Amino acid sequence: MSEGASVLAAHKAATTFSLVQIICAGFAALVLSVYLAVSVGAVTISMEAVWGILVNKLLPGMVEPSWSLGREKILWEIRLPRALLAIMVGAGLSIVGACLQSATRNPLADPHLIGISAGGALGAVLALLHTGLFLGLLTVPLLAFAGALGATLLVISLAKFTSAMSADRLVLTGVAVSFVLMAGVNILIFLADPRATHSVVYWMLGGLGLAQWSHLIYPLAVLLPCSLWLWSRAGYFNAMTIGDETATTLGIPVGKFRLEAFVIGALITGVMVAFSGMIGFVGLMVPHIVRLFVGGDYHRLIPVSALFGAIFLLLADVCSRTVMKPEDMPIGIVTGLVGGVFFIWLLREKA
Repeated sequence: MSEGASVLAAHKAATTFSLVQIICAGFAALVLSVYLAVSVGAVTISMEAVWGILVNKLLPGMVEPSWSLGREKILWEIRLPRALLAIMVGAGLSIVGACLQSATRNPLADPHLIGISAGGALGAVLALLHTGLFLGLLTVPLLAFAGALGATLLVISLAKFTSAMSADRLVLTGVAVSFVLMAGVNILIFLADPRATHSVVYWMLGGLGLAQWSHLIYPLAVLLPCSLWLWSRAGYFNAMTIGDETATTLGIPVGKFRLEAFVIGALITGVMVAFSGMIGFVGLMVPHIVRLFVGGDYHRLIPVSALFGAIFLLLADVCSRTVMKPEDMPIGIVTGLVGGVFFIWLLREKA
């Protein structure tokens, strides 16, 4: 059987569970993960208090408070915004990873591996340490997007310059660009005021501790329309997975579409990096795990990857806050440990 026929068969293969069952189970797991995220930590909050605080915030006066004001502030002002940011970041990175794996025809593609995250980090560090917030709260996400987009265009330009536009060579070019951009990030940190670099270094390890209600609108405003655009092109991604020649015969403008997918991926990644730091391997792991349940059809893969990515990052955040409590371990360490092991396993499977 040819490679193209094998991929088509994978797209049409019946899965053990129906899509409805998977989504229902996923939403149940998401609700449980949110509960864990807001109740577990240095200060434990009971289930009764969690639901009481939420109801009282949404419908004031409906519940007689039986909890302390301190617990209410911890849940509403710290943990719930953090959990919502984890949902958006996990979903966004998973969607981008899934789409890049099709656009590059490489199962190891990931925004962290091909330089997009490094470009976002370069822009964000430039804003945090050197330019200041000259555009207000939009400064960091805008410069992060500019860095991510610049990294994307640099990867594509270098790949064309070196005649390395094949899927494998494109990813290798991205890895090389990632190393160069991270060197630039380190230079910016080295040249900055040492008193300000500690928090930036901690941010680069990945974390959700700076989440605030007033900030959540920015990643949400980017994630929703961009994700819907990518989902609307699910048929294109299915064709790209089979090969450029097949996609071209189906009337898909391969070069233009690949560039569009990279730009949308850069936008999502840049904004997520701006608010969460560099969190690697989420976009690599989650789509592969989801394919085990729903197959390779991107009509299913994109929404279910978003759901599972949100759950994964919520649980990773719970681990980061409980392993060394009362201290918060950077979430990038947790995802890096899990992702590194998964990456090795994936390499062995693809060998």
